[in-house]
Amino acid sequence: MSYTHLVDDARLDAYSKLIDTIDTHIPAEFDQTEDYGGISYVVPKTTYPPGYHCTPEKPLPFLYVVAQKKHIAIYHMGIYADESLLTWFQKEYAKRVPTKLNMGKSCIRFTNIKNIPYDLIGELAEKMTADQWIDLYTEMLKKK
Repeated sequence: MSYTHLVDDARLDAYSKLIDTIDTHIPAEFDQTEDYGGISYVVPKTTYPPGYHCTPEKPLPFLYVVAQKKHIAIYHMGIYADESLLTWFQKEYAKRVPTKLNMGKSCIRFTNIKNIPYDLIGELAEKMTADQWIDLYTEMLKKK
């Protein structure tokens, strides 16, 4: 698959390698789609019919890879919802990557594509099944 419409030529190889890494490691019950200007991994409506509460006609989002103007971002809803997963990721990142982690609530930003820890991203993609994500997501909705 070509991602030239999603990312500039200078970052195309890094972007493609991220997608390939995630594809290799993410549990099979997630579907890959193109949405929000990037590649999305979602829980299909056949698995979770209510869909995303903000836009119920769409499947439940889990992970996105998006090329922004100055960085490539991975949005991982699991690290937003699961404190222990976030802590694990932060510790592992610090062990493996020489640069400081640039992160928001669910957003991991890679401004220097030479420092993308593909192996760590693969491990992160493996850490949560669709059923685990649905359980966390529905618990969060109950709290609202």
